[in-house]
Amino acid sequence: MKILVPVKRVVDYNVKVRVKSDQTGVDIANVKMSMNPFDEIAVEEAVRLKEKGVATEIVAVSCGPVSCQETLRTAMAIGADRAILVETDAELQPLAVAKLLKALVDKEQPQLVILGKQAIDDDANQTGQMLAALAEMPQATFASKVEVADGKAQVTREVDGGLETVSIALPAVITTDLRLNEPRYVTLPNIMKAKKKPLDNVKPADLGVDPAPRLKTLKVSDPPGRKAGIKVPDVATLVDKLKNEAKVI
Repeated sequence: MKILVPVKRVVDYNVKVRVKSDQTGVDIANVKMSMNPFDEIAVEEAVRLKEKGVATEIVAVSCGPVSCQETLRTAMAIGADRAILVETDAELQPLAVAKLLKALVDKEQPQLVILGKQAIDDDANQTGQMLAALAEMPQATFASKVEVADGKAQVTREVDGGLETVSIALPAVITTDLRLNEPRYVTLPNIMKAKKKPLDNVKPADLGVDPAPRLKTLKVSDPPGRKAGIKVPDVATLVDKLKNEAKVI
């Protein structure tokens, strides 16, 4: 069984992002970049399935500039067998990424696509669902447990107020939640081995996809700062302010 794992290069989650002065986006110049944490969980889950003997090959995929090769090498250091970079400098929005991945799904014919439920830079939470729709594949989102057997995947999903377990036929698309697993530490020997694993470069045109953005970002701004709190002398004053000023009671 072949597993396709899309990964995205994003600003490291430990970095405090800053909005550009012209409010056109987030400043990523000289900022540490890393693999999207949800995608890292997806790679780990694919590797665990291979270790169980369920999967035979793991293909990591990334869409973006040449610098995304670094993210793909990390995926191969975790355990992916090979990687594909869809190289483009265009601004990639979820629909464009889903179309690129759909073209790769048609080419590679994986039995399972595992990807993070969302990227921490745009928080769109759309690519997995769009890919499933375009490829006409069943999907299970927000997975916190995955078991694959007999041509089906049993997925436990995070839902409001509890858990939901669904069974889907393969091939399928699964998006990962934080509770699915804890990614392993990447060791130096595996980083060195990853440098020798195959990494193919393709262009969107080779896949017959136009990645031009459909949406235009008008403005990006920082969230408003919180106002300083005040102290009240007694409960009566607190209730009065909540009722007449905050108007919450």
